[in-house]
Amino acid sequence: MSVRGPKWHGLLAVLAIAGLQPAALAAGGDTSIESPQQAAHWTQSAARELLAVIEDADKEGLRPADYGLAGLKQALVEGEGATLDARATAAALALARDYYLGRVIDRSDMQWMIERSPYEALQLPSQLQKAIDDGKLRDFFDALLPSDPRYRALRTELAETPAGPTRDRLRVNMERWRWMPRSMASSYLYVNVPSYRLQLVQDGVQLSSYDVIVGARDTPTPQMVSPTGSLVVNPSWYVPQSIVRKSGLRPGRGGYVWKAVGDGSYRVVQPPGPRNALGRIKFNLDNDQAIYLHDTNIKAAFERENRALSHGCIRVKDIDQLAFELMNRGGNESALDEALASSQTATLRLPQTWPVYIVYFTADTDDSGAVVTYGDPYHYDAKVLAGLDGPPVQIASSSSGA
Repeated sequence: MSVRGPKWHGLLAVLAIAGLQPAALAAGGDTSIESPQQAAHWTQSAARELLAVIEDADKEGLRPADYGLAGLKQALVEGEGATLDARATAAALALARDYYLGRVIDRSDMQWMIERSPYEALQLPSQLQKAIDDGKLRDFFDALLPSDPRYRALRTELAETPAGPTRDRLRVNMERWRWMPRSMASSYLYVNVPSYRLQLVQDGVQLSSYDVIVGARDTPTPQMVSPTGSLVVNPSWYVPQSIVRKSGLRPGRGGYVWKAVGDGSYRVVQPPGPRNALGRIKFNLDNDQAIYLHDTNIKAAFERENRALSHGCIRVKDIDQLAFELMNRGGNESALDEALASSQTATLRLPQTWPVYIVYFTADTDDSGAVVTYGDPYHYDAKVLAGLDGPPVQIASSSSGA
């Protein structure tokens, strides 16, 4: 992955503290894994159980050979001691890291902005030691994986799929689930970009779904978790400078207005009205990417099969119905009727705040729980697959027997 910012280096620093950092990754080198300075003590029995766990990593779409399998087998032949401790601990922590955080750590050039704190991983070494002591090594690894039914469906499908492009697609999307937060809200809005659909989910049950238009390939919709707690009826559109530059907007055309700001520059605004690109309704989302859900004044685009067309925001077909659904859940639905009957701008608070999960899964599940596949509008799958199938992990050992 090509872009490595401060958050990337912060993650590496925390993983290093926990003994989970790929040794040369911070310097852009290979993916060897250094043995932790304080290796756990491994009996032959525990190490053989670890070997079986690693061999089962293919059921999660990972390659067992990437976790020091050959070196661990050799250490088992040599017997208990420093070499076995070092190699088993390094291999176990490498697999634990990949199960819990995902193997592909740097996702910045895929617009993945769903963040999990790297500090979640700090307890993995102590949890590993406890699992060894209690004889519950497999339970430890199973608990690190996503428990979401959609991940389990992909896993089941993987077991029935031979090697090839279809299996690779399942592996890629299982990896994406490993990037996701381990606990999700029970009620939320779910936008899977490749599906071109928005789902309203309450208490784990889908109530409704809506067609959407997402960002075009050169202006992709980022993946994020961004709550919404309000909507705007008859919104103005404050046009981002990037769109102003690319679109060559001119004063007066399309109803755009140039407004001076304090530093001597100008801001482009499209007032409410029939030509407004945001349509009648906009849901405010809490993020720093200027991404939100909104109506559109161009309805015909919803009839297209490929709906990766926008500047990045998400256009929702029949967004007024979505607004009524959310306002009707403990709120004042008549306030929305009154606002829509007027031409004035009005901001309405939703009765509750809804997390909005904007994700990118080219294999997901339908309403019945069956696995379905979608296109790859941003061509991200190949990048994830390259990360999954990168150079095999080499387990380095500080012992003289390495």
